Amino acid sequence: MLTVTINNPAQLNAIATHMDDELPRIFFEADRCAEVEIIVLTGEGRAFSAGGDLEGMKKNLDGIENFLAGYRNGKRFMQMMLDTEKPIIGKVNGDAVGMGCTLALCCDIVIANETARFGDPHVRVGLAAGDGGAIFWPKNIGMALAKYFILTGDLVSATEARQMGLIAKAVPADQLDAEVERVINRLRSNSMVALRFSKSIANIPLRQDLASMVDAGFALESISSQLADHKEAVHAFVDKRKPQFRKN
Repeated sequence: MLTVTINNPAQLNAIATHMDDELPRIFFEADRCAEVEIIVLTGEGRAFSAGGDLEGMKKNLDGIENFLAGYRNGKRFMQMMLDTEKPIIGKVNGDAVGMGCTLALCCDIVIANETARFGDPHVRVGLAAGDGGAIFWPKNIGMALAKYFILTGDLVSATEARQMGLIAKAVPADQLDAEVERVINRLRSNSMVALRFSKSIANIPLRQDLASMVDAGFALESISSQLADHKEAVHAFVDKRKPQFRKN
């Protein structure tokens, strides 16, 4: 088993540029390693991942080139997580937000601390929800609910996420380690080759949707990153005030 830990706790495991670059490599190497049967993805500290970081958003205001680097790596890690035949367990120890939520939903089995929250609040910072939310949320919970959460940017607790089918399990924090271990042992009791092939079959529609939507999603998000509403959201965050978005 390989445990991959997002280790940027001071920023709630926001996916900084260097981490965005490392994630595709990690999953590529894990897929090639014969000793790795199961991958566990988790976060250090009190969050799974808060998604984008403020410094990264500030850099994006200087030009679209900064955004494009993150787009390429984000696309690659989603592809690698869906393509690897190894089962990936998302051990969601705390909030999974924005790209952090997409990262969690790319996992095959998501087991969360029941107090963790999931959400894709891109619209709250003037960005299009282009980095995977519009792909994975509808697949898990249906289009009607998915559009509600993507268009409102509301967060949902892990308990509610489990009830609506967004994730597999929600357990008390003190039971998270034991439940993940129980599921790992359950997977290991099966044929690993059958598990790998079954994952590959189940992920066919996800891979198809990713291939057809990801470039358009990131393109629209990159455009929105250069518009006035996103710039206002970044400045408002720095000033600790509510952003004042345009009305049209």
